This record gives sequence, structure tokens and C-alpha cells, in this order.
Amino acid sequence: MRALVIQHDHVTAPGMVGERLVQRGYELTVLTVVPEELHRTPDLHRDFPGAEGWDLVVSLGAPWSVYDRAAVGGWIDGELALLREAHRLDIPVLGICFGAQALTTALGGSVERAPRPEIGWVEIDSDDPALVPAGPWMQWHFDRCLPPPGAEVVARNDVCAQAFRTGNALGVQFHPEVTLDIVQGWLGLDGAVEQCAEVGLTPEELTARCRAMERVARDNAYRLVDTFLDRVAARPAG
Repeated sequence: MRALVIQHDHVTAPGMVGERLVQRGYELTVLTVVPEELHRTPDLHRDFPGAEGWDLVVSLGAPWSVYDRAAVGGWIDGELALLREAHRLDIPVLGICFGAQALTTALGGSVERAPRPEIGWVEIDSDDPALVPAGPWMQWHFDRCLPPPGAEVVARNDVCAQAFRTGNALGVQFHPEVTLDIVQGWLGLDGAVEQCAEVGLTPEELTARCRAMERVARDNAYRLVDTFLDRVAARPAG
């Protein structure tokens, strides 16, 4: 089975989601959209493959906003077209953070600024704990999804819809893929320490929490991937 993984930057790798997909028999093809040397000028041109021929598409997080045309205008339309085509062809899609925001945009929803940022490990309320355990889940976002028409919101908190499904696609606002290495990579990006300070976190506190959460985070990530593959991905989008 072939999975296309859209990695938008050099830091946000497939992590534990990719690890579990490999264990479940998927061969991952990772498409990196913005290489490290262009991280500060991400508005490049990038071609995306067609959806046909893939068994799964995974769209990962990114430090930009889907609606920020100055940052992502050179490539976001190509990704939205790919996600739209995958959904039309009943190819399962898993969207994570920015990937969820791209998914909702592709399918007729929208994205807006959240009332406050969420950075760190956050509890959420879930209507379907077998699919989306209540967490806590690692988060780092400033925007939120307004899910597409007909989508089912399956997890939430007072900031945003934390997970939604539509057909055989699932979007999650949190980061099930996260590892300590990924978080340390985020902390090395421009402005990250200041963003943590806005919510009362220090880098040392965040990394300590990531170490403490490692086993729980892996269990939750594996459960989400397994249930997504067994229940959501197996259902035709129509």
C-alpha cells in the first residue's frame, strides 16, 4: 500500500503517525514542499502529483496559514486540488493541523484565526474516544477549522473543532505525529520561544512535558492511526 505524505517544512516530519503507517504495511513517499533553505521565503512553486494511484494521503502541519497567500500562494492551490481529487476518488485523507485546515478548505469549509493560540499539551472532549482519545494532545496553532458542509465534528474544546470527519477523510487540529525531536525543531524556528511565552510556557517546560508524555502520546497516536485505517479510511467518501 502506498501513502503520499505531504511534509510542508523541514521540521514537521511524519513522526509517530508515519511510524505506525509503516507498521501497518504502508510504503511512505514523503513530498517536502518547502526545503530548509527557503523556510523564510516559502512562496515557491511546487508541483503536486495526482491523487490516482495512492492508497492514502497524509497532509502534515506547517508554520503558515492556509489563507496567507503571500506565504503559501505559490503552492497551496496545487495541494488543495490534490486533496479534493483524493476525496472525489474515495482515497482516504488524514489532515493534521495545517493539513486539516487545507482539507477543510479543499472540501468547502474555511479557516479563521482562533480566539487564542494553543501551544502545549491540551485536553479535548471527544464524542468518539476509540477514534480520537481525549488526550492530552500536543498543539501549536493560531488558526482553526470551520469544517466543510456535512462534516461530523468528533472532538472539540472551547477554542475550536479539534477533529472532524467527512466520508473517509479525517482532519485533526492537534499533532498526533509529534516526537521530542519535532518539538525541539519547532522551538528552533524564528519566533517560537516568544510564541511559547505568550501562553506562559518556557522551552524547558515544554520539552520536559514532551518527555513525560512520550509513552501516552505514542499509544494515542497508534490508536488514532489504527482506528482511522480500520473505520474511517475503509468507508467510501460518497
